[in-house]
Amino acid sequence: MISNEIWILAGTAVALGFFHTLVGPDHYLPFIAMAKARQWPLRKTLAIAFLSGLGHVLSSVLLGFIGLALGIAVGKLEAAESWRGNAASWLFIGFGFAYLIWGLHRAIKNKPHHHVHAHADGEVHEHLHQHECAHVHVHDQKKKANITPWILFTIFVFGPCEPLIPLVMYPAAKHNLFGVFVVAAAFAIATIATMLGIITASSWGLSFVKLGPLERYAHALAGAMIFLSGLAVQFLGL
Repeated sequence: MISNEIWILAGTAVALGFFHTLVGPDHYLPFIAMAKARQWPLRKTLAIAFLSGLGHVLSSVLLGFIGLALGIAVGKLEAAESWRGNAASWLFIGFGFAYLIWGLHRAIKNKPHHHVHAHADGEVHEHLHQHECAHVHVHDQKKKANITPWILFTIFVFGPCEPLIPLVMYPAAKHNLFGVFVVAAAFAIATIATMLGIITASSWGLSFVKLGPLERYAHALAGAMIFLSGLAVQFLGL
């Protein structure tokens, strides 16, 4: 039977999971940006976000259970989580910057230009031409597209859920192990549900946004958003 204290901690875990995700742009901006740039369908975007969010939460849950099993002081685990958070934010910064530069290079390389064609009958006309659209192979596009989800997943596994261990897992452990599972599950569900909700709403809103001539800069813009979200986490503590 679950005690009242565990129910209170579970409610606290839900609130923490919701606000922890809401104020952390790195929890959803990378998926929104990459989905727009790579034209992922919503189902694929949510699947990638779900798996990344699950890895994000489970890495902290696993660390918390190890700490409980070995009797490690919560202060040491907080230090480990802080190190992981620092590493994850720098990984986001590095990935975003690299993707921004690649996107700019791609946009410049793919700059539309005109070709003049003269026919045997004397007719002369122009064609608007983009090299990359004309020459890139489909299997090359798929290979590039398949790398990005794994990069996002790896960075998310590094990222910690800072409030989970000290604020809900350790207090729940004073009651029983089942209580720890309950509060950890409550936190995980709230975190992942909030991620998916924000991504769904934002993707729906962006579906009405047409970039027009800026379409070729979509990858660069995605990289810039990820880069800025990483900076926000690292230097603003979001």
